Amino acid sequence: MPSSAKEKIIVAVDAPDAGAALELARPLLGEGCLFKIGLQLFTAEGPSIVEKFRALGARVFLDLKFHDIPNTAREAMHSATRLGVEMATIHLAGGPRMVSDAVAAAQGTPTLVLGVTVLTSMDAASLQAVGVESEPEAQVLRLAGMGLENGLRGVVASPLEIAPLRAKFGNSLKIVTPGVRLGGSDHGDQKRVMTPADAIRAGADFLVIGRPITGAASPLEALRSIASEMEAAMA
Repeated sequence: MPSSAKEKIIVAVDAPDAGAALELARPLLGEGCLFKIGLQLFTAEGPSIVEKFRALGARVFLDLKFHDIPNTAREAMHSATRLGVEMATIHLAGGPRMVSDAVAAAQGTPTLVLGVTVLTSMDAASLQAVGVESEPEAQVLRLAGMGLENGLRGVVASPLEIAPLRAKFGNSLKIVTPGVRLGGSDHGDQKRVMTPADAIRAGADFLVIGRPITGAASPLEALRSIASEMEAAMA
């Protein structure tokens, strides 16, 4: 578990190629944060981008959201663990068997499998459009419970679901929270958001923060400022 605020920060490296990604990451190395490598960067560079980050001593969160038949998800998770990533994601909508197989693939490795519940870009209307009549909170709790029953030990959920998850599941699940925005900033495509301090007070274990850090004039100063805000909330 992270012992400092900086160790709770996951910087979303949404860069188009390795050069841009590494340029963004280098000033932040040694701060203790994780770096999230997602679909854009991984599709552009492949597994080598994870290897390049790891060679620099970076902690990596591989956010590819595996969602497929159980065998495919299991083998994909095997591949992720061989890259030495600290965290990797699956979509909980893949169902119980897919979850249990992916979790089994990571057993005995340092990789924490995280189940994505409901994307932070979705609201009740978005869920209804894909046939889910539940409100986001109810759907998050339902999927998290299914994941826990099948061996999962961590979830990805918006800030608005942190407190309900803690109330229902206690500390049984690590909670990784995207949708973190600074007070007064543009929410972009995020619909369920919260400030870093509020997310920490609500009980998040890790915060995924992208544009407030990567889009800042000085990403290092932005990270340290956010960490200070989080430290005050943790005190």
